[in-house]
Amino acid sequence: RSSPDVFESRMEKRNDVKKQPVGYSKQGEFIKCMEEKARAAEGTKTSKGGFTKDKTLDSILNVEMVKEKSAEEIKQIWNQYFSAKDTVYAVIPAEKFDLIWKRAQKCPSFLYALPRKEGYEFFVGQWSGTELHFTSLINIQTQGETAPSQLVLYHYPELQEEKGIVLMTAEMDSKFLVVHEAQCLANQVQLFYATDRSETYELVETFNHRSSEFKYMSVIAELEQSGLGRELRPAPVSDKS
Repeated sequence: RSSPDVFESRMEKRNDVKKQPVGYSKQGEFIKCMEEKARAAEGTKTSKGGFTKDKTLDSILNVEMVKEKSAEEIKQIWNQYFSAKDTVYAVIPAEKFDLIWKRAQKCPSFLYALPRKEGYEFFVGQWSGTELHFTSLINIQTQGETAPSQLVLYHYPELQEEKGIVLMTAEMDSKFLVVHEAQCLANQVQLFYATDRSETYELVETFNHRSSEFKYMSVIAELEQSGLGRELRPAPVSDKS
């Protein structure tokens, strides 16, 4: 009664809070900020094949601001943002990425098998810094070094030391791959580069350092054993006649 202006101001604030949707959180503000950054980056120069040149983590989110968050909060923000996108993404534990990275320095390329309707299509994955470029083997055979990438995985280790996580996202050429196929290739990176099985990683070493001994059927055998890509296989049609 003594301060009607103050009272009205407080009531307005209460109404604003009530208008906030259920589940409203600061994370929602981060997602909105990331969306704005993505729109602003649409004009970024692209390389051959339409992939973004110099796709930095800061072009996706405010790294300094996100450092105030916990690793779990950052993981939720990253997953929530990319879950609405038609792409591949992940949050990789620091120790696992450290193993992948050390092995990638010694063995920067590998042959991956993608299950198709009939048989397999092979892709060569080549590390370039923290980017991993995939190109189909048939394109390399026909176009050589000029063969364009069809999938690029971007790894961001900026938060590795402080938060214990490495963020990953991707770009792909949708004329050649759909998301679940790109996800199968991304999963194989962990299968072959982050494995505890010496026999599995030995395939990577053989491909890089003893290519004459490399057997592509061994890659298929590992893939079949792991179960990766099983969902890419069409279900067998039963004969009811």
